[in-house]
Amino acid sequence: MSTMKELYNKEIVPALMKEFNYKTVMQVPKLEKIVINIGVGEGHTDEKYIEAALKDLEVITGQKAVVTKAHKSIAGFKIREGQAIGVKTTLRGEKMYYFLEKLVKVALPRVRDFRGISKTAFDGHGNYTLGIKEQLIFPEIVYDDVLKIRGMDVVFVTTAKTNEEAKALLAEFKMPFKS
Repeated sequence: MSTMKELYNKEIVPALMKEFNYKTVMQVPKLEKIVINIGVGEGHTDEKYIEAALKDLEVITGQKAVVTKAHKSIAGFKIREGQAIGVKTTLRGEKMYYFLEKLVKVALPRVRDFRGISKTAFDGHGNYTLGIKEQLIFPEIVYDDVLKIRGMDVVFVTTAKTNEEAKALLAEFKMPFKS
């Protein structure tokens, strides 16, 4: 069993119940899923960029990723409807907690000049989006095998109703917010 899940059940739930005066355990916000998305700008011209991003994301998450396609054509970006423009995967359960632990304890501390993550990237409904500038912060990525350094968006979807509840939840998971 993952240690983040144990941390949630043994420490986070009681702490949040006390902080927000919840009546039942069911009111305590929880992490529903983590969605990781990599946009591949050159993907519509060269298939190998999509395949490289797909491989990187699968190595990082330990789960199969899917190719995302454009919903509509955008002439300014030379994109047509249905073209491959990125890759994404959705983590739930054990893999989600494992990824969260790896992100907090291994990957984020490897970021150069790291001063913490933004406190303002909440969407108003209890979800948080973290932008990562390069995939190299993950230990599984071999630098020599990287076709192009890419960023990714990591979206934490919670059951929290407000930004304050979501921030408290993620802070309890030891997410390093800027002070």
